[in-house]
Amino acid sequence: MTLDTPSPDTVLHQLQWRYATKKFDPTRKIPDAVWNVLEQSLVLTPSSFGLQPWKFFVLTDSPLRQQLVEHSWGQTQVVEASHLVVLAIKKDFGVAEVDRYIQYMAQVRNTTPEQLEGFGSMMKGFIGRSPDQFNVNDWSTRQVYIALGQLMTTAAMLGIDACPMEGFIPDKYDEILGLTDKGYHSVLLCPVGYRAEDDKYSELPKVRYPTEEIVEYI
Repeated sequence: MTLDTPSPDTVLHQLQWRYATKKFDPTRKIPDAVWNVLEQSLVLTPSSFGLQPWKFFVLTDSPLRQQLVEHSWGQTQVVEASHLVVLAIKKDFGVAEVDRYIQYMAQVRNTTPEQLEGFGSMMKGFIGRSPDQFNVNDWSTRQVYIALGQLMTTAAMLGIDACPMEGFIPDKYDEILGLTDKGYHSVLLCPVGYRAEDDKYSELPKVRYPTEEIVEYI
C-alpha cells in the first residue's frame, strides 16, 4: 500500500483549526463520501489485542435526537450536528467475544482457530482476571476513548467539525436508543458536522500550556 501523506504544515494547520464545536449549522449535512471516511476511521481504530470491545451508534434522525437533548445537559449539538455518534462499550466483554474474534481472525488471515489457540488463551487470561484485579468495563471504556480520538483527528483532516461530549446521562441514552437490550452501554458522544457561522467559540485562541511544559524528553 502506497502512502499519500499530507504535509506536516497541513496536519498542524488542521489541528489548530479544530475546536470543540458548540454550535453547529443544522442546514449542512456531511456528504456520503466524506461520512464513509469518518465511518471507516471508527472501524479502523486500534484496540488492545485488536478486540474492539465497542459499537458505534450513528443518529441522523432529528426527532429521535430531539428526545436526547434533555438528557445531554441541554446541549443542542446532539440535534444540530449532521450526525451524532454514540460510542458504546460491549458490556461485560468476555470469553464468548474472544472466541468470536479468534474465529473471525482465522477467516480473515486464512488460518485455523487451532493455530490461534495460544493467542486466544492469552487474551482470555487477560480479560478473565478477578474483579479485584481487573474491571473489564473500565478497560473497554478506555478503549473507546481511542476511537473518539481517531474520529476527531480524521474529522479535522477532512474539515469536519466535532465536539467530544461526556456531558450526558448514559442510562437515559441506553433506554431511548435500546442499547441495554443489545448488550451495550453508552460512554461518549461526538456530534459531527459543520460549525455555525455565529459560533463565537470558533475564533477564540486555544489555551494550551507551552510545549516545554507539556512535553519532556528523557
